[in-house]
Amino acid sequence: MKFSLPSFGKSSLVGLDIGSSSVKAVEISTKSRDKGFEIKSLGQAALASEAIVQGAFLNSSAIVDSIREAVEAGKISSTDVAAAVSGHSVIVKRVNLPLMTREELEDQIQWEGEQYIPFDVNEVNLDFQILGSNEEEGQMDVLLVAAKKDLIDDYVQVIREAGLNPVAIDVAGFAVQNAFEMNYEQDPEAVTALVNIGAQVVNINVLRNGSPAFTRDIMTGGAQYTEEIQKALSISYQEAERIKLGGTPGEDGRVQDVIPQEVEQAVRNVSDTVIGEISRSLDFFAATSADARITRVLLSGGGAKISGFVSTFAQRTGLESDLLNPLAHMLPSKGFDAQYLENMGPLLPVAIGLASRRLDG
Repeated sequence: MKFSLPSFGKSSLVGLDIGSSSVKAVEISTKSRDKGFEIKSLGQAALASEAIVQGAFLNSSAIVDSIREAVEAGKISSTDVAAAVSGHSVIVKRVNLPLMTREELEDQIQWEGEQYIPFDVNEVNLDFQILGSNEEEGQMDVLLVAAKKDLIDDYVQVIREAGLNPVAIDVAGFAVQNAFEMNYEQDPEAVTALVNIGAQVVNINVLRNGSPAFTRDIMTGGAQYTEEIQKALSISYQEAERIKLGGTPGEDGRVQDVIPQEVEQAVRNVSDTVIGEISRSLDFFAATSADARITRVLLSGGGAKISGFVSTFAQRTGLESDLLNPLAHMLPSKGFDAQYLENMGPLLPVAIGLASRRLDG
């Protein structure tokens, strides 16, 4: 399996976002970037809370069941899918190398990987993208991507066991970038930070001149909110999840006497931690890129939907911040409730970005 940087084409795949709290499957129809896209099918299924922990697959059968459930819920007929990986087993490095042809770099990629990737190169899948070159200086910018083969094998296995065909494995941060480029006008002067807050992983991808200038995955996320609410109220994980999402108490009524301040304090504590982690990464980028100032942050994922998170993030960081809308350039899609799509939007950048990949990309 090969990685790929964001691409766009007429032939699309099913975008399969296997998160640690849910599985989302999206199929879109595209004609051209300018004419927008239409959602053909969309399905989602919850995933057992400990099926995936810190990126490790601990309950493959539960993951397979959730993939099948998401595909069935979305009435998805296609079997060719693209999925995305992230976490500690994935490394993305932007490096400066001597000028050479793509063919020459392909021959040397293993050796280059040994210099920059903190894994045994025999245990990873390597890919690269040439971002630009300076012929006068004889140098070129290259993005190196590596993921442990064991991680890739886990994804391939559950996808195949679910009866699907894994055509491509991408990087979650690149999939979010693809969704961003589909839906927003590109300003070459802007430096945009895309921050996707999943249940257990935060993907950060800072774009400069249309290319990733800084990427980082942080092992934290929306699941911390659920855990803190669970501890504060002494309730089950499922009940805490419902409260986090603004749902109703459990049928047994155990959470009917919830004191709002307790929930608010738990949410505030986690937001402080998550925002602090993200802010430190963005500060590191700023400190190592003196001539590049982040002009805006676009947030996505379930964590970004927490009440007040976006405004708190903007206040704490001093950066222009908003929710990323992966449906901004979407054409009217028959069979989908507009309110449902609006609510789901922040959860879909990875799946939509994957679904828009070229089949031959």
